Amino acid sequence: MNALKASVDTPIGFIGILVEDGRLCGVELEPDRTGGTEDAPPAAVREQLRAYFEDAGHGFDLPLNLRGTAFQRRVWAALREIPAGCTVTYGELAHRLGTGARAIGGACRANPCPIVVPCHRVVAGNGLGGFAGDASGRKLAIKRWLLRHEGAVLPPISCQVPGGVLN
Repeated sequence: MNALKASVDTPIGFIGILVEDGRLCGVELEPDRTGGTEDAPPAAVREQLRAYFEDAGHGFDLPLNLRGTAFQRRVWAALREIPAGCTVTYGELAHRLGTGARAIGGACRANPCPIVVPCHRVVAGNGLGGFAGDASGRKLAIKRWLLRHEGAVLPPISCQVPGGVLN
């Protein structure tokens, strides 16, 4: 197995790239860059990321090696069909795939290649939802940035309060 680990500087900060046998198998939103040697990122990965960050309408056609269950791979395939600038809710995607919203959230959280497999385009019915397992921190700020970059209309953020929901 031929593996490489690299990082790419982007408008959202450095992201880690994992490639095995010429196929992208991981995108790390918070890579550990404290020591060790890094490889140069493959030109195709670097160029397609650059193109996406310059023009959100630019799609990805990189060879992927997405490790997950059959269900997760089915969800990830559905994510790749959501156009830039569009969002779907966890519930809508669950209905399309004949499953539950929580299962969709779990598959999104397990997505090894965020951005390239655009789990950021799946939102909650009452707000952004989470991103890569984060419900309030830096990764959620990245989700918000990616959606704005793509021109998506961000859902209103609702807050649970005693007696109902406050928009």
